[in-house]
Amino acid sequence: MRVEFFGVGANLIAMSHDANNSYFTLFQLPQHLKLDVTALEKQFYALSRRLHPDRFASNPAFEQEAALAASSRLNDAYRTLKDPILRTQYLLKLEGVELEEQSKAATDAARATGEQKKQVVPPELLEEVFELNMQLQEMRAAKAMGEEEPELRRDLMTAKDAFDAKMVETQAELEGLWSAWDAGVDAGDEGAKSRAKDAMVELLNKRSYLRNLVRDVNEALGL
Repeated sequence: MRVEFFGVGANLIAMSHDANNSYFTLFQLPQHLKLDVTALEKQFYALSRRLHPDRFASNPAFEQEAALAASSRLNDAYRTLKDPILRTQYLLKLEGVELEEQSKAATDAARATGEQKKQVVPPELLEEVFELNMQLQEMRAAKAMGEEEPELRRDLMTAKDAFDAKMVETQAELEGLWSAWDAGVDAGDEGAKSRAKDAMVELLNKRSYLRNLVRDVNEALGL
């Protein structure tokens, strides 16, 4: 049976193809960083049923393709908005901020070319990062020689615990900034939004750098 290509389903498809409509608009949400994820999930499943490609199986090919593309965009929107970090990165991108140096795309490009990805070391971590890099070099050299370095291993575990703790602190700071951003949106306060945005960029870069440090320590320790 052919599904008529109009009404709510067609509106959703049209919205999903409009470059001016963000993921937030697709779900009829304000550009908030603190969302009710349970409500988002319910809305996602309701919209998914309306856009499911099987409903358009008897329609012309171009309508099937449009429904499939709309369903794919809806899935991308849901995956992005349900994750608080991806949600923040997406909102910053809408605001004209691309965290390219810390992005997955930059990582993949660096691996493909064999070049080291550029990252800006947060100033407050400079001393710790310098010491950690020395310890990592020593650990790698010891492993290459087949030597055990229990004291060095303990030092690296201590560094890992410290960086894990900083990750927790960074998350707490981000959550505070999400609230500040949302309050700025609700009040129409561009100054508050700008301050929150700048601080989020700094924290996300710090978070990415810390995550990479923990990854390097884990690799060196074989964890």
